[in-house]
Amino acid sequence: MADATPSPLRIAMLSYYLPSGSKIGVGFQAHELATELARRGHHVDMFSDCPPVPGAAYGHRHVAMAGSLRTFRFATDLGKQDLSGYDVLHAHGDDYWLWRRRAPLHLRTVHGSCFEEARHIRGAKEKLRMLLLGFTEVLASVVADRVVVVSPQTRRWVPRSHDVVPNGVDTSRFTPGDEAGRADRPVILFVGTWNGRKRGRDLAAAFARDVLPRVPDAELWMVTRDAPADPGPGIRVLGRLSDEDLADAYRRAWVFCLPSSYEGFGIPYAEAMASGLPVVATPNVGARYVSDEGRAAVLAELDDLGTALADLLLDAPRRAALSAAGLARSRAFSLTAVADAYERLYRTPRAAGLRRTRRAAPGGRPAPAGGAA
Repeated sequence: MADATPSPLRIAMLSYYLPSGSKIGVGFQAHELATELARRGHHVDMFSDCPPVPGAAYGHRHVAMAGSLRTFRFATDLGKQDLSGYDVLHAHGDDYWLWRRRAPLHLRTVHGSCFEEARHIRGAKEKLRMLLLGFTEVLASVVADRVVVVSPQTRRWVPRSHDVVPNGVDTSRFTPGDEAGRADRPVILFVGTWNGRKRGRDLAAAFARDVLPRVPDAELWMVTRDAPADPGPGIRVLGRLSDEDLADAYRRAWVFCLPSSYEGFGIPYAEAMASGLPVVATPNVGARYVSDEGRAAVLAELDDLGTALADLLLDAPRRAALSAAGLARSRAFSLTAVADAYERLYRTPRAAGLRRTRRAAPGGRPAPAGGAA
């Protein structure tokens, strides 16, 4: 009889970014997924240029980098790492030079499209960088055995993708509060950057122009580290918050807004929804997917953003309806559901067969790790 309990897996996870050294969302997602998989008993090692995350439940292998073009050179240095002995190689980027088979299953998660981001980013140098990174995403989709995208729309730019697995949020941390815990005045919460595609600067302008004249006691709380010293009346810059303080901010705010020009997924949207917080967003790819094409959020173009926010702050029944719709939608993005999906992919028949071959070589000895499949 077959063992009903699958054995733990050895997983090599690759992510240039981690929360310990970067605010990029991919790093947070890689960290959260690795934590959940380690909690389930799998052995997970994270290969990253960033330092270890304090208290992380998984192992850390530092791929030390220095100098310029590190995001490109990281891929070359990964090829020098010993990845033998792992059952799964799960890359969140930069695996496009790993042509030789190093594990029974090489899985790549594409968290968005650099081609799409190049259409919206400002500056010729940044556009060129995004275009080059876009070509590495295409190359990586050929190198990997299995390619996962985080939203259906991302498939437009990924010529070879097999599955859609969204990013996940910890629904034990991001939970709804009660009305007694809400701020005593209307609060809009923003999580992102003042500059760049998150467009915090544009939100601040819309708040001053369209929200304050109609809701004079409103506040805009901005979880950001690049805002100016005086961002404007009614605006509070919170800097970077701890996980616990961020979850509390979601529960205290009245409305969440992230007016990005582009998101491949948009983890803050899902965090806000899981916290019972109504969401207002611009109709970028990620916001459309996470909100189920606007059924669980308000989608408004940038020019109409301030009006939509003021309308929602003044409409309690509408906020309650959006809170319920967002909470229901957020269940599709729970970290446990996402980890379940990846575990199923890790144990695909091809990968399982290759694992058995490696673990039971002729003569009863373990097969050498890192051999060609």
